[in-house]
Amino acid sequence: MKKIPQRTCVICHSKYDKRDLLRIVSDNSGHIFYDPTGKANGRGAYLCKSEECINQFLNKNYLERAFKRKVEKEVVESVRQQLAEKIITK
Repeated sequence: MKKIPQRTCVICHSKYDKRDLLRIVSDNSGHIFYDPTGKANGRGAYLCKSEECINQFLNKNYLERAFKRKVEKEVVESVRQQLAEKIITK
């Protein structure tokens, strides 16, 4: 039996299977984006799919905490749009 990787939501700290979480990535060139494949290179921050966790992540500078650097408002809005599309289309 293959072991399923577990990851922790950066907001509620609950453990889930990696494929059940949303992954936000900061790649080597500094771009921050939603990674639907879960395989993009770079540092990842995992979020459960609860609206509460997603809103808190985007509204309270968790992007900056997760990637330990300043994040522009445009980048936060871009990630918000990407996540909104994912939630609507699921």
